[in-house]
Amino acid sequence: MEPELPVGVGPWPGGRAQWPDDPRYDPELLAEGDRRNVVDGYRYWRMEAIVADLDEHRHAFHVAIENWQHDMNIGSIVRSANAFGAAEVHIVGRRRWNRRGAMVTDRYQHVRHHPDVAAFVAWATDAGIPVVAVDNVPGAVPVDRAELPEQCVLLFGQEGPGLSAEAVAAASAVVEITQYGSTRSINASAAAAVVMYEWCRRWA
Repeated sequence: MEPELPVGVGPWPGGRAQWPDDPRYDPELLAEGDRRNVVDGYRYWRMEAIVADLDEHRHAFHVAIENWQHDMNIGSIVRSANAFGAAEVHIVGRRRWNRRGAMVTDRYQHVRHHPDVAAFVAWATDAGIPVVAVDNVPGAVPVDRAELPEQCVLLFGQEGPGLSAEAVAAASAVVEITQYGSTRSINASAAAAVVMYEWCRRWA
């Protein structure tokens, strides 16, 4: 069994005398090292400094997930939303969700809760942001051929049941991912990553 390699970086080289004079840097991280799940450009930065910098260049798409059955995929979807620069993540339904799959990326990602589909749709309507549902239901358009507005909310359902009928009815468009094998559907977090990447391929 191979030993696990350390993640991140150790204390700032050269000691305290060589520390950068920049308020974005965290003295504790400079002294002890930074083992967080962040890209190298954010090493040693304070968490709030990272969030502020991300806010300067987040993309125009949002991500929403229905959460009626405490779906284990939500954490992974939040992680992908962070990776692809989503403006915000919306949890629709239960407030509590399993954060393990997020790998603490939820600390850097804006997450908003809506108690039900009606409240979520009211928010999207007030914000003037169209809802694009993602599910392999009759009438869905393959995402590679569908219109994806630059500003939109990509709405995903749960593993298994997919989106609720109420959520599909509230969407201005419904898209699906073309599949080539025997399975009826792909993992919810994998589907979310595919559609987010497709948005970024067109607009980022």
